[in-house]
Amino acid sequence: MKKKILSVLMVTALSISMLAGCGQSGGTSSGGVSSGGASGAASGSDSEYAMIAGTSTPDQHPYNLGLVKMGELIKEKTDGAVTLDVFGNSQLGNERDLIEGLQLGSVQVTCVSTAPLSGFTDMFLVFDLPFIFETTEQARAVMDSEVGEEILHSVDEQGLVGLAWFENGFRNVTNNVKPITVPEDLKGIKIRTMENQIHMEAFKVMGADPTPMAMGDVFTALQQGTIDAEENPVPIIETNKFGEVQKYLSLTGHLFSPAPVFISQDYFNSLPEEYQSAVTEAAAEAAPYQREQIDEQNVSGLESLKEAGMEVNEPEKAPFQDATKSVYDNYVKDAAGCVSPDIYQRVMEVVEAN
Repeated sequence: MKKKILSVLMVTALSISMLAGCGQSGGTSSGGVSSGGASGAASGSDSEYAMIAGTSTPDQHPYNLGLVKMGELIKEKTDGAVTLDVFGNSQLGNERDLIEGLQLGSVQVTCVSTAPLSGFTDMFLVFDLPFIFETTEQARAVMDSEVGEEILHSVDEQGLVGLAWFENGFRNVTNNVKPITVPEDLKGIKIRTMENQIHMEAFKVMGADPTPMAMGDVFTALQQGTIDAEENPVPIIETNKFGEVQKYLSLTGHLFSPAPVFISQDYFNSLPEEYQSAVTEAAAEAAPYQREQIDEQNVSGLESLKEAGMEVNEPEKAPFQDATKSVYDNYVKDAAGCVSPDIYQRVMEVVEAN
């Protein structure tokens, strides 16, 4: 409890410092990617509303690049009256901390995976079903659909205002034991997952030992052999340098990771109406750019990992889909912590049309 309070106080102190426009930071300014200097505080020093955004990802990850683009657009649309400075690498806390920060007012904007949102609503859980999407186009069609908008805004009354869907791409398995070609290859492998019951269940039924762990601890745990494996999209694997401590990359594509962008409801409501519109428009306009960064890094990141010595294989998905069918039986039903059959059906209608 003391550690959590201290963490909140530290984030709050940083937020106050940023809003005052003084001091140095390791942030990424809305004018471009920082190398770790004082640009975070400087860019918002003369603005009426100096917002800060936090992520758990490195500066060059598409989450951060998308938020930087959003900041540039906000600054342009408001003639510099509103700015957004981006702090990655979990500087302001992990994803759960950042969501709490929006509610506490210590952070104004964040981009997170959907997994930590299950405590607010069950609607995001549909994205946690394994192999629900076969292609990126299907996933994007769902995010941009009426049901996707409904899911994005399902937490608007809980201190978070949904602005846009960014994304993280398909998740894949890396490990130090062997290439994963069939589900049986996962038997006994201790794999880091997010703290999400559906994710964990999917790996359990395939024989793995899923172990929830904060993102900031994963590299060291892999390096020390505390865990054998982890699962993430290629841009995360590459920007976090997991290739330095993992030998095999299996392109399982078992989950697709949407990434909602949120702004603090209280802060958003405090903005003049024209600035609210500017922020909303900037987020929507930044989304296509962010997705382009994902597409590019999926290609360049994979090449970089191969060049660094990772052995890459692409297994046939059908055996993995068959092995995880029970997850649907257990989690698509009208019950707390499960995927609403109505939401599932609406999502599948979009998938089937694309």
